[in-house]
Amino acid sequence: MKMKNLYISLLACAALLPLQGCTDVSEEVYDKYISDEFYGTPEGSNAALAAVYGQVAGNWGGVGYAGADNSWYDLNCMSSDEQVIPHRNTGDWQLDFARLYKHEWLPTDGIVVNTWNWLYKSVFNANLAVELLENGGAEQSKIAEAHVLRAFFYYLLMDDYGNIPFYTDNNITVDQIPQASRQEVYDFVVSELTTYVDQLAADKGGVYYGRFNRWAGYTLLAKVYLNAEVYTGTPRWQECLAACEVVSQGAFTLHSGAANENSPLGNEYFELFGDVNPDDETIWSIFATADVVSRNIYAVRSLYGPHAQTLFGYSGWNGTIIPQDYYEKFDAADMRRNQFLVGNQGGGINYAVNVTSLDNPGAAPMAGVRCVKFYPAGIANGGGASNDFPIFRYADVLLMMAECNVRLGNTGAAKPFIDQVRQRAGLGALTANPTLTDVYNERAFELHFEGHRRQDMIRFGTFLQPNLFRGASQEYRKLFPIPTAAMDANHLLVQNPGY
Repeated sequence: MKMKNLYISLLACAALLPLQGCTDVSEEVYDKYISDEFYGTPEGSNAALAAVYGQVAGNWGGVGYAGADNSWYDLNCMSSDEQVIPHRNTGDWQLDFARLYKHEWLPTDGIVVNTWNWLYKSVFNANLAVELLENGGAEQSKIAEAHVLRAFFYYLLMDDYGNIPFYTDNNITVDQIPQASRQEVYDFVVSELTTYVDQLAADKGGVYYGRFNRWAGYTLLAKVYLNAEVYTGTPRWQECLAACEVVSQGAFTLHSGAANENSPLGNEYFELFGDVNPDDETIWSIFATADVVSRNIYAVRSLYGPHAQTLFGYSGWNGTIIPQDYYEKFDAADMRRNQFLVGNQGGGINYAVNVTSLDNPGAAPMAGVRCVKFYPAGIANGGGASNDFPIFRYADVLLMMAECNVRLGNTGAAKPFIDQVRQRAGLGALTANPTLTDVYNERAFELHFEGHRRQDMIRFGTFLQPNLFRGASQEYRKLFPIPTAAMDANHLLVQNPGY
């Protein structure tokens, strides 16, 4: 908990700075110290960065990468095939999530708007941090951190929205921000990362558990290269592989997959999704302490109310389910299947695999497979738990190396990477060299519920395929629309095709 307490202290420091600026102080040297010197100190540079990292942590109101609801996580996960919150035939739950799953979202939909607003607030904070740290003469690794954070937000923006408003100086009004092409934003992100990742601290864990160090920076660069063909039309498999190979020099390993009778899910593997994510495999994670900073709602949001009350001591939200076809992909011997609750749970709780309706009239109260991958840990209540959220894990890096090698024709070289992940899950090694289908499926099994699926589906060409609740989607659904409010505020913007 020590590192969490440090992180919370940094956020509090950042929050207090505007209040200090409003204090009635007559000496001009105070203002000069704040602007020209304070952000060059360790305390000042940490405060500037904390204001940006505070945007990554998920909380209410559609804020953050993951942890709460109606935000980036929901937009990207529920538009894929891995999870959805159906409207219930009892009248529970709005239709937003079912609309995402059925690819029926609109430019006015709340989750589309929330994600846009969060990311642009994050860009604004990152721009400010870059300016403050550079003007204050901060330590170069801290300046690099601010640049890489900004690149991270622009990466998420171009991934979701394509051609987007782009600016690096906050001294501009919303109606004057120019729209950059996806290619231009991609080029910027790659340039920023290749310029600054080697200037990041190489330290692992400790204060860098929840911050960008060199290994997290190279993992981000690998993710950008992994999807380069989607963004620009030109694949960058060799560049992605090279970035992953740098990360592999960071002494990361897969966490144990041994049985553990003290784990509620029966295996040490699930420690990766607990109160503190083990730093043998975790590369970058979101701190969460419920009701203090961030939260993790994903288990309590999934379970039926009385069932959660029995297991956790507080009621569940009866929300998220795992679609039948996704659940049935998992091998019965795969210990990762332990995250799913299906069938008779006792006490009158019986989760049916089959769901016949998402919206009209909706699903029955106990229809749908439930997921407790993030089994509540630490401080927890009906508003969420304190499970930290892994943004990047070494298992993802291994699977990226497997994918790049397959795409480059080196299937033999790919096999050891995918086999490591499979064998940790209790499965045997592949009997032949992996195909792209093997890689695609393994990513589904290993990274489920962690925010990667939509991107994977688009890259592998499956995102538009029909499912049990809709026909094939049109090409334009690979991008989300620019929100109507953003279009109204800036007439320089051109809406994405199809909207």
